[in-house]
This record gives sequence, structure tokens and C-alpha cells, in this order.
Amino acid sequence: MGFFMKSALITGITGQDGAYLTDFLLKKGYKVYGIYRRNSTPNFWRLHALKVLDKISLIPADMTDMTSLLEAVTVANPDEIYNLAAQSYVGASFDQPIVTAQVDGIGPLMLLEIIRSLNRPIRFYQASTSELYGEARKLNQQQDEESEFRPTSPYATAKLYAFHLMRIYREAYGIFACNGILFNHESPLRGLEFVTRKITNSVARIKLGFQKKLYLGNMDAKRDWGYAPDYVEAMWLILQQKRPDDYVISTNETHSVREFVEETFRVAGIKNWEKYVETSETLKRPHEVPYLLGNNSKSRSVLGWEPKTRFKELVKKMYDADYSRWKKFQKGEQFPWDAFNYIEDIDILKRSERKPWD
Repeated sequence: MGFFMKSALITGITGQDGAYLTDFLLKKGYKVYGIYRRNSTPNFWRLHALKVLDKISLIPADMTDMTSLLEAVTVANPDEIYNLAAQSYVGASFDQPIVTAQVDGIGPLMLLEIIRSLNRPIRFYQASTSELYGEARKLNQQQDEESEFRPTSPYATAKLYAFHLMRIYREAYGIFACNGILFNHESPLRGLEFVTRKITNSVARIKLGFQKKLYLGNMDAKRDWGYAPDYVEAMWLILQQKRPDDYVISTNETHSVREFVEETFRVAGIKNWEKYVETSETLKRPHEVPYLLGNNSKSRSVLGWEPKTRFKELVKKMYDADYSRWKKFQKGEQFPWDAFNYIEDIDILKRSERKPWD
């Protein structure tokens, strides 16, 4: 009997989750195809960092162009599709609501229509988000698959549209479509536009003398923060079940931005962290989600999944990675292109006479 290799198509493969999922699926013996935006400069640093770039097949496509998506699905001929592509920065969704709606809402709809038209058993994973819960009416309460959704951003609203599409298409057309309602999950591969990486990267730079202050918005917002490599395993498990369904993936712990800051400075060995941190109204969202706390009971009982990495270990992993990047730069070994902020680091570029693409 010959060996049957499953194939998977990952949209958003160049992002944090896409890179970790790629690594996970390759280790499971999958043939992996990935979509990247044809109209943008390819940014493959995460795939390069995990040493998987030369092990996959990349397909240029656009989440707002059905023709290119159909071509990608036809080329990959996947058993499973993981839709991770999104305009995923909540703050930016207020500045770009139409693009966010097209990519995060209409994009998944086009993929569902492609699966329906091909009439073959492709399993479909939709990356949903805890931002769906938004402004929960009852604070200090865990959120599960039955909790009320009250989105507070264009990002969450677009994701809610896609969430309901999964249920509609599996009930109306029998498509194996599932939502993973993932609470915040971070890693050293997180983008600098996210507050967790902004914190760990900035504290590492403060430790080494490259930066004097860390500027933040709302430090009282609380989030259920997990570790991205743990969460991509849950994505895969969701598509291995006998029946399609939706699952909350979380740690069941919540911590404030302030706690994240305190723990990062503690790991860095810097006392009196308050003198290095300033808050600014300009960095606050127009409509903030104050509190998110997941309940992963269903994923534990049905999927057999639970997080392996807890809060303090997550913070340490992220800080250590950023410190290592900037320490190597300080020694002249390499430029930290995966921790580089174009606006804040102009002075560093001038002093080093190096460019981030060198």
C-alpha cells in the first residue's frame, strides 16, 4: 500500500500563525502550500526563521480576488484549508474598515464558495477571534462557545460575519467548516504592531541602551494570552474530528497590559519600571475591549487540547528572543530585521551605517 500524503493550503502563511502551522504540518508529513499577497513585497522572515521556506510551495494570490483564490485552490488541491489571512490589527481596522471587511469577511466567503463549487471534501478552518465577544456585559466572566458576541471594532465585526458563514455553509451545504475562536496568542514571531511584541522588543532595547521610553495606550485592558505554537496544534485537531464544530482555544487566565509590562521588566532585571513607561491617549483605540477570558472546557474534553505554555514562560520566551536579536546587533553580528521599527530606529541606522535589508 502506497503512502498517502495529505496536502494543506494555508492563507496568511507569512504571518505568525501561518509560519508555526507550516512547521507543525510539515512535521506531520503534510505537503504544504501557502498563499501570499501578490501585490505586496514578500515578507518571508518568519518562514525563514523556522527553516521551512524551502520545504513549501508558495502561490501568489489575493484574498479580495476570487479568480486568484480559485487558482490557488486548484493548484494545491488540498485536503485541508486553513484560512489565517486577515487584516488582524484591531487598531488599523478603524483606519481601514473597508479593506478589513473585504479581507476578513468576504475573503472567507469566497473560499467557501470555491469549496462548494468544487464539490469535493475539503476541510476548512476559519481563524476566528476572541474579539467577537467585545464589550461583554458581565465582566470577570469566562467566555465560551455559547457566550454573547458584542464586537467593538470593524475587525471583530468582519470576523463575526465570517464566523456565521461557517455555520451556515456546513448546515446548508454539508461543508466541513469550523471556527477556532482563538484568544490572544503571542510569540517571538509576533508583529511589532501588537502590544506584546512592542513591549518585549522595547524593554530589550531599553536594557541595551537603544531606547529610553516605552509608550503605551490602555494599560488596564485584560487579555487571555497564550503561546502561538500551542494554538496551531489546536487548529489541526479541530479539522481531525468526525464532525465540524466551533471551539474556544484559550488559557483560562487573564492578565492586564500592565502585568505584561511588569513581568517583562522583571525578566529583564530592570527595577522601577514606571520611570521608563508613559501612556498616551493617541495610542488608545476608539472603542476598547476591556476584558477577555476564555473557557476552553470544550476543547479540552473533545479535542484533548490544553495549553502547555503559561503567562510568565510566554513573556520570558518573547523577551529573550528580542534581547538576543538586539544583542547580536550590538556586537555587529547581524541587523535585527525581525525587530526593527522604521520610525524609532532611524538614529540606530545612522550610527550603524547599515540598512535593514543588508
